[in-house]
Order: sequence, then C-alpha cells, then structure tokens
Amino acid sequence: MKTTKILLAVLTVVLLVMPGVPADVLAGDTIKIGEINTYSKLTNFTFPYRNGWQLALEQINNSGGVMGKKLEVISRDDAGKPGTAVTIAEELVRKDKVVLLMGSFFSHVGLAMTDFAKRNRVLYVAAEPLSDALVWAKGNRYTFRLRPSTYMQAAMLAEEASKNPAKRWATIAPNYAYGKDAVKSFKKVLKAQRPDVEFVAEQWPALFKINAGAEIQALTDAKPEAVYNVTFGGDLAKFVREGKLRGFFKHVFVVSLLTGEPEYLDPLKDEAPAGWLVTGYPWYDIKDQPHVKFVQAYQNKYNDYPRTGSLVGYNTMMAVAAMLKKAKSTDTEKMVDAMEGLTFNSPAGPITFRKIDHQSTMGAWVGHTAVKNMTTAAIIFPVMRK
Repeated sequence: MKTTKILLAVLTVVLLVMPGVPADVLAGDTIKIGEINTYSKLTNFTFPYRNGWQLALEQINNSGGVMGKKLEVISRDDAGKPGTAVTIAEELVRKDKVVLLMGSFFSHVGLAMTDFAKRNRVLYVAAEPLSDALVWAKGNRYTFRLRPSTYMQAAMLAEEASKNPAKRWATIAPNYAYGKDAVKSFKKVLKAQRPDVEFVAEQWPALFKINAGAEIQALTDAKPEAVYNVTFGGDLAKFVREGKLRGFFKHVFVVSLLTGEPEYLDPLKDEAPAGWLVTGYPWYDIKDQPHVKFVQAYQNKYNDYPRTGSLVGYNTMMAVAAMLKKAKSTDTEKMVDAMEGLTFNSPAGPITFRKIDHQSTMGAWVGHTAVKNMTTAAIIFPVMRK
C-alpha cells in the first residue's frame, strides 16, 4: 500500500512537469468559460449572437476541443445593468470557476466588466461594447475587444461622408457613452477632412425613450443639409417612420451608424430608407469562401440567415479557442500573453488582436441602403449595398 502511494505521488509530479501539459488544465473534463450578455433586451442582436457562439462551440468541440478537453460555456443575462453584470461575473469566477469571461453588448456594461477584469485579474474578451474607452482610457492588461470601436466605425463613415458637398450638419444620438463617443469621433474626422462643414444642431434622446416627432421637428428647425444618426433598435424605427412621414429625409443626406446591420435594417421592411450611407453587414453579397461556408453552416443549424450578432458571437468563441490553443494553458497571465498579437481565421478573413491596445482588426462594411423587390417571395426586402 505504501509503495502504491509513493508511485502515485511520483507519477503526479512527473505529469505536473511534463512539457506542453500545463498543470492548471489537467483536472476536469471541460474548460469552463463565462459568458454574459443582455439577452432580455435587444433580442434582435443578442439571440443571433448566442446562435453564433453556440455554432462555433459545437464546431470546436466536434473537432476535438482544446488541449483534449471540451469547452463549456456558462451563459448569463445581465439585463443591461452594469451592477448585475459585475455580480454575475463574481459568481462565475468564484463559484463556477470559469477561466475567463466573454460577451457584453452595452458600452456602460462593458466598461463595468473592464473594471472588474482589472481589479480581479480575470481575462475579459469583450464582444460587442463599442466605447472607445474600453481599450483606451479604461483599457487594461486583462481586457480585449473584438468589434471595431466607435471611433473606427465613425471614422469609416466620416471619410466617405466628406465626399458629399453638404456643409450644414446635424447629429442625433442616444444620450450615453456610445452615443457621445460616436458623435465626437464623427465630428473630429469629418472636420479634419472638411474644415468648411459646421454642425448646426445636436439631439440627445434618452436611450429607447425617443420622442421622434420632437426630434425630427428640432432637426427640421436647424435646416441641416446632412444628418448623422446614431439611433438604433426601436429608436431607429421610430426615427425613420416619423422622418418619412414628415418628408424630412427628402431634403437631407443621411449618414447612419450600424443601420446597415440586419438586426436594425430588416425590421424596417418596406419602411426602410433608401440611399443612406451606413455601416452594416451585407451577408448576402459576401462571396469569400470562408464566409459562404459560415452562412451555410448557420442556415443548416438554425434555418435562418446570420445577422451581425451571429458573426460577432461566432468570432468571439473562435478567438477564445485560438487563444487557448496558443496558450496551452488556462493560467490567466499565460492566456493574456497569448491574446496579445493573436491572429485567427474568421469568416470575414484573418483577425488579429493588436498588442498595443488589445483591439482586434475585425472590420466593418460601408455602403448604402436600398429596398429590393424579392420577386420569388413577393416581398420588399431592405438591403445594404457595399
């Protein structure tokens, strides 16, 4: 009996020092990952997002997992509240023993998670929060962000918008971190490209509490030649409907952040505006083979087409798997080291997490909205053209 115990002890020591087999991943059958998002709100985005990471998770595990282990995701809803997100994060790390956290939608929630990651030295892969501060002013060693930031997307639009002769501009954006960043960035880049432009009005409706009639009237009174819009979801629908009803959009050039994303464009149906300059995701026009393969897999699993959230969720999960394969460990410091400079293949091409600021190089598409007559289905379908 004594000899057996000695042999077991020796065997344990050997296993713990074997090269390429980190001690921290030897126990258990799975590697647990904590995922937090606002599933009870903005379901147009968060449900496709969940479909995306679940598809990726299935593909990863069916291919053997990582380091011979399956990945297990423990998912929670933060209800769009920073305090709730932090409480859930504490439970996932302390009770469920997840090795990292991923997810989030709203910028203010993402910033709270960023602070949690820093204070607790927990790796946090932010999927959707777009606030510039997430990786700049509030950035830290433990936080990485997948989607292009507010500044990056606003700059894409501003550079293209500068080609329009309009000089008098107005803006409308939700009154929170994301909206403020989006307007500040757009104005900065547009003024650099076109010093002759002036901003004659700024409207700041409360998030999801827009009084569209009052906002359109205020914009009309300012007599702009162009409008930069940052509203989304239900606020966007109300803004579009009221603007079309009053004929406001007939006389202005509209630039609109995120509006070309299927989550926000498709629900508008035949009310969708035509000719707006937007960022978005024209999944139906992207013919690169990795993306075609992704669309086919998504449609086969869900009998539905992908949205921007689908691509974000898929890429987030794939980034985590690629990082674990590179780190060969679930030790936080080793995972962070692996994330810095990590490059992985995605349906939209290779993506790299920059070491300098932990921002990924995942891009976005810029184009114009249009309304297409889908004769085979006898319906009007809003699209974004690259």
